[in-house]
Amino acid sequence: MPSPPGRCVRCTSASVSSPRPAVPEVETLRVGVAIGIPERWGSQLDEARAAAGDPLAPYIPSHVTLLGPTDVLPSALASIEDHLSSVAPRFAPFPVQLRGTGTFRPVTEVVFVAVAAGISEFELLAAAVRAGPLARELHFPYHPHVTVAHDIATEALDKVYEDLADFSARFEVDHFTLYVHGTDGNWRPVRDFPLGAPPGPPLGPPPGPR
Repeated sequence: MPSPPGRCVRCTSASVSSPRPAVPEVETLRVGVAIGIPERWGSQLDEARAAAGDPLAPYIPSHVTLLGPTDVLPSALASIEDHLSSVAPRFAPFPVQLRGTGTFRPVTEVVFVAVAAGISEFELLAAAVRAGPLARELHFPYHPHVTVAHDIATEALDKVYEDLADFSARFEVDHFTLYVHGTDGNWRPVRDFPLGAPPGPPLGPPPGPR
């Protein structure tokens, strides 16, 4: 999710016992759907982004985006959760391998860790998420990746590209998470949606403008 979220809880560490995050008093909500990078690799990529000098590093836990920042009416949140609840059981957990680095330059000043295995599963899952109340037009073709630097100096982009060239991680994706973006910049988890199973309960009271 490329807008400046904050580190409230890592995607993979949300607990159903955690209090549901407050939603800001706004006319629209900004939501996103992502898959967090589990430990130990998540922290390693977070630290690499911070070391590169990316000012958003403290606010964006490492993740693979399924749905980028999308503005919706607060009244639509229930239907969005219903939609995601119907998507998750249709997909089995799947293995993922991250390996090496890539870049979107010169189109955008982004360096990322590449998805080497699990690409088709990400594509199918993201397409299913981006339907119904979350249908949206993409500005670029969907390309699963883990951003590790964005809009920083060329030399710094080059360095993080080289530093993570040998990065490798293997793990299983077994859920995705719905987030709401707060006025303080934090992306707060609303609910985890386990793949191949009924969705978990909300992470607290129903959100709404306060």
